[in-house]
Amino acid sequence: MNEVLMYARYNEAGNRTIYGILSTLSCAEREKDRGSYYGSLSGLFRHVMGGSRFFLGMYRQVLKGRAAEALAVLDDLSIPEGNLTEEQWKDLEEPLKTLDGAYINMAEALTAQDCTVPVKTNWYGGNPAEVPLSFMLSQLLVHNTHHRGQISQILDSLKIDNDYSGINGAFLNP
Repeated sequence: MNEVLMYARYNEAGNRTIYGILSTLSCAEREKDRGSYYGSLSGLFRHVMGGSRFFLGMYRQVLKGRAAEALAVLDDLSIPEGNLTEEQWKDLEEPLKTLDGAYINMAEALTAQDCTVPVKTNWYGGNPAEVPLSFMLSQLLVHNTHHRGQISQILDSLKIDNDYSGINGAFLNP
């Protein structure tokens, strides 16, 4: 399951980089409506976090053993909504670490058998009604990459250097 772990580590590295970049902005700049569906840079970033929590929660419902146990920390995970104060933004770092850590720990515990477990979906108009976990793991990767791209585009328009798109080969090995 090296690829799943590689993507979990890539997710963590991207999130840490973005959080660091966004932390250099003033609260007003971070919370300013940028015209995206999620409004602000902060809103987009918190949507990445919320999407991760959503997908990992789906996985937890079908996984067993260590992989499911790794996701138990999601029960107490809170991601604030609306415009954040500077203190709320700073407080977001701990839930981010918890979320990314849970994803990595789950990935480390996954087996090939786990990746074939069916996950029920409530989208696609019921067709298919379920997909393998491996497909849903890809959905998480694509979801987060999509929204990180939106953040990158906004940062580019602000002429703020950002580069968190590459997958480091070191992510394959601990």
